[in-house]
Amino acid sequence: MINTENELLNNIEYTLTKIRQKNPLTHCITNSVTINDCANAVLAIGGSPFMAEDAEELEEVVTIADALVINIGKLSKEQINSMTVSAEAANKTDTPIILDPVGVGVTELRNKTTLHLINNYKMAAIRGNISEIKAIAKLVGVIDENNTAKGVDVNVDDLITEENLNANGEIIKELANKLDTTILASGPIDILSDGKTTIAIDNGDDMMPLITGSGCMLSSIVGSCIGGSTPLEGSLVAILAMNLAGEKARAKVDERNEGTGSFRTYLIDYLYRTNAKSLVNESKIKIL
Repeated sequence: MINTENELLNNIEYTLTKIRQKNPLTHCITNSVTINDCANAVLAIGGSPFMAEDAEELEEVVTIADALVINIGKLSKEQINSMTVSAEAANKTDTPIILDPVGVGVTELRNKTTLHLINNYKMAAIRGNISEIKAIAKLVGVIDENNTAKGVDVNVDDLITEENLNANGEIIKELANKLDTTILASGPIDILSDGKTTIAIDNGDDMMPLITGSGCMLSSIVGSCIGGSTPLEGSLVAILAMNLAGEKARAKVDERNEGTGSFRTYLIDYLYRTNAKSLVNESKIKIL
């Protein structure tokens, strides 16, 4: 268990160096809408993307991968089969699995797929927006409130604020304990917990949800970072890198009077330029 913010910050340089030295092979079964952005984000953070989906080769791919990212954003029967085959192989080889449960809580298919994956396979981390995380908490009995997701976007009623930060932190901590995994819930304030240490991250920019794929990119780089370190430390480096890149991209867009298309490009540029000094000095984190 990590008890202070300084302990977290002191590990960041070592963690980022380890990730980039390893160049983790990151196998992503992801949303076809955002697959190119996810691959570029993995490259930018220091990983190596592998975007295989055909069930015939997946066991071989997982055998050599450092992490498996499963994103349920654009489901099909073939893709669900590929996810299951990959998860089965990953658990046999102790390859960490990162799940992005896009739109869980919206349709029965997404609920069933998410529950099948978390009930049958060990997840190293689950990364979603707060509505998706609360939907999972409801499905597994951690909460019983009537939470309704808004498509693939967070429900405004679920937004993490200073006022509800501790309450949301407790839900996420309890869910992480119940599922024996690390949970990263994204929102205006992000919450990260492995069931022992729970962290609030107050970086990022409100332009990030305005481009398609920012969440998918984040889940992919969480995969790379966990593939090169540990679930808690890797997830923390990933969310700080993504959020600080978002802040810098927004500043550049505003300076040049540009829009979301430019923001998307700058976001990947600044991911590539991620450095430990910036992550340490510009992070706004606290242990809950």
